[in-house]
Amino acid sequence: MNPDVLEYCPNFGAIMQYSFQYDKPKVLQGLRVHFVSRPEVKIMAYAVNIFAIVAAVLFYMNKIRPQAFLLCSLLWFMLMLIFWFIMPRMVYKRAAKTFEDQYIATFNAVGVGLENERGSMSWDWAKFSNYFESGQFFHLYFGPRSFFYSRKPQ
Repeated sequence: MNPDVLEYCPNFGAIMQYSFQYDKPKVLQGLRVHFVSRPEVKIMAYAVNIFAIVAAVLFYMNKIRPQAFLLCSLLWFMLMLIFWFIMPRMVYKRAAKTFEDQYIATFNAVGVGLENERGSMSWDWAKFSNYFESGQFFHLYFGPRSFFYSRKPQ
């Protein structure tokens, strides 16, 4: 992290402020992390994997026909396509203008601020229901479906 982004303000404590712009491949990877980290997607993936393993064992034991095993494999493949490729691209396409802007992010003891040439917005930490850090982003959630993420400082 760049030490120049850290400042101290008597009213707010330590402040981290940095400028960033989204990069499409990194945004798509961040969206993938978002989708596969959702509890409902994890449960569905576990269920499909267990179903596929059971089908493979039953097929090996000649208890089921190959079509059932192929159906499980197809289901698993479709889930992977949907959550790893299709949904991230759909979200990116829908919000492409947002990902093209240059931003200034501010993190302090009070909350998070985000600004660009079109305006600015800030949120208290209490507004966020959840957050986590991935390889390239800080994922900040307002609720199960409402979130934004900020690139980490380089």
